[in-house]
Amino acid sequence: MGRRKLVVGNWKMNGLRAQLGEVEAIGGLARDHAAVEVGLCLPATLIAAADGVKGGAFIGAQDCHMKANGAHTGCLSAVMLAEAGASWTIVGHSERRQDQGETDADIAAKALAAKAAGLKVILCVGESLDVRDAGNAEAVVSAQLLASLPEGAASDWLAIAYEPIWAIGTGRIPTMEAVATMHAALRAALASRIGADADAMRILYGGSMNGDNAAELLAIADVDGGLIGGASLTAEKFAPVIAAAA
Repeated sequence: MGRRKLVVGNWKMNGLRAQLGEVEAIGGLARDHAAVEVGLCLPATLIAAADGVKGGAFIGAQDCHMKANGAHTGCLSAVMLAEAGASWTIVGHSERRQDQGETDADIAAKALAAKAAGLKVILCVGESLDVRDAGNAEAVVSAQLLASLPEGAASDWLAIAYEPIWAIGTGRIPTMEAVATMHAALRAALASRIGADADAMRILYGGSMNGDNAAELLAIADVDGGLIGGASLTAEKFAPVIAAAA
């Protein structure tokens, strides 16, 4: 199998320059655990400053626009984010899908724009509690993945993050069996589209992963890392997750 674990913090709308010391400390953790690929997707206001203190971690953005420039007030292109120092970006996070009404087609276009700008991409998918309770989670999320997958999707620039929407920030997570079943279903969906390269594509788990449950989640066969929210805001909380991945 041989997929290198990928552990990425998503700071969401958190972080001021006063928190750059945490970025530097997390960069040090990344240097100490070089077997794991570690990154921080920060508010755009911190990307350039963080690039200078990132140590062994990469710096990413939390979103990008699908156009390289133009009349899109308040938006940031992937080209701008790359110039600021980002090397990755998240697209399709459930908070963007829900709060900004982003469609699967929007997300596929954003992923392609990011690739064109030289960024690697974490593409997020996940189900609501209603879908989970109805027993349709694997089918719904697999369909969402295939509809969001950009042309030319490949493991050298794209990773997938499965985030059950109802688990984000709640402390509640699916059973380990449910996580394993979903990740296997997503791997199979990828194989139907991209063939053998699906085995190399990293599929991350997101949704209340923390130092207490990371080791168990990361031991699941098709879980290749984590997209971490609140537990990535400080080096102290992030350290046990990185150590578990190592």
